[in-house]
Amino acid sequence: MREGATVNATTPRIAVIGAGPGGLTCARILQRHDIPVTVYDLDASPAARDQGGTLDMHPDTGQYALRAADLLDDFLALARPEGQQMRLVGADGRIVFDGIPPEADTTEGNPEIDRGRLHSLLLDSLKPGTVHWAHKVTRVEPVGDGIHRLHFADGTTTDAELVIGADGAWSKVRRLLTDATPRYTGVTFVEAGFNDVDTRHPRLAALTAAGTMMALHNQQGFVSQRNSGGHIRVYVAMRTDEDWHQQAGLDLTDTAAVRDTLLSRFTGWSDHLLGFITDSDTGYVNRPLYALPVPHTWTHTPGLTLLGDAAHLMSPFSGMGANLAMLDGADLAQALIDNATIDQAVTAYEKILLPRSVEAAEAAAGAIDDAFSPDGAAQVLAHMTQHH
Repeated sequence: MREGATVNATTPRIAVIGAGPGGLTCARILQRHDIPVTVYDLDASPAARDQGGTLDMHPDTGQYALRAADLLDDFLALARPEGQQMRLVGADGRIVFDGIPPEADTTEGNPEIDRGRLHSLLLDSLKPGTVHWAHKVTRVEPVGDGIHRLHFADGTTTDAELVIGADGAWSKVRRLLTDATPRYTGVTFVEAGFNDVDTRHPRLAALTAAGTMMALHNQQGFVSQRNSGGHIRVYVAMRTDEDWHQQAGLDLTDTAAVRDTLLSRFTGWSDHLLGFITDSDTGYVNRPLYALPVPHTWTHTPGLTLLGDAAHLMSPFSGMGANLAMLDGADLAQALIDNATIDQAVTAYEKILLPRSVEAAEAAAGAIDDAFSPDGAAQVLAHMTQHH
């Protein structure tokens, strides 16, 4: 096939790289319209790694995409509307703001869902064999006429008329479209986890409540999220150098040393909040936050496009990452359904995607800078008050 190939080709020559929410949403909608698609993912299986924390699905983005995928009712059956609660706490442990959602059914607002549950929902909606696990892309090679050859770590290759880069922050597909690479935002999260919280960690459970709690002071803080199954995921957040642990001579696998170093950085904070450091059931994971330069755009190239973090990696303080990825997937799938050729479809999609991505990324960059500024607590309080 050539770049003008019709979309409803009988051979599965649309390749999605990455089985995240955006890529799976795109594949689901394509399959609903009988357009063949194959998804390739580097993980050995769906259960190969933890899928992460909790997500709030917005009506005009994530929920819109789920409706297009005919999965909205299934999502609502799994969602946690009470998870919309947003709480701001001072360094002294005092509650400064408590945004409790009104008692309503799950169709209102931005109900929460665990990433793992959303991932399973999308995966289970696909035809068996759609996702090829243990397929790590090492190189994407143009072979002419809009066709690209995918090289996998196991030595195999396959060709596709359209390669959709849904492969995240360090996308291999993006390298053919742009020289842009993610940059460190200046903020690092150190993740900790707490199990059976209402029984084993009642003080931390009460502080987190039903949704998300943030405590910010002097460019540091805690973000705790209630997940399903009695689990709380916490991010100990710091504006710091990317190599902060190396400068401290810290071995990140030494749990006690990490705990003591974090405690030394949070001197003067409430003992209640310091429990998010001292009492972790899961140890600690260092997670420096990265973002693509803003604006991030590229010149249209036949046979290639991007969605999700591959297109617009931004800080999690946007609250839009997964929502936008799923909207990208839905919009790209719809463009492929509506247009006569793949190239026409991708052109139409990118005209929507690129300006939207720039706007969202600018907002995300501003949000993380505000939160981890010297007066971050006041900045976030003003935002919460305005939106609740």
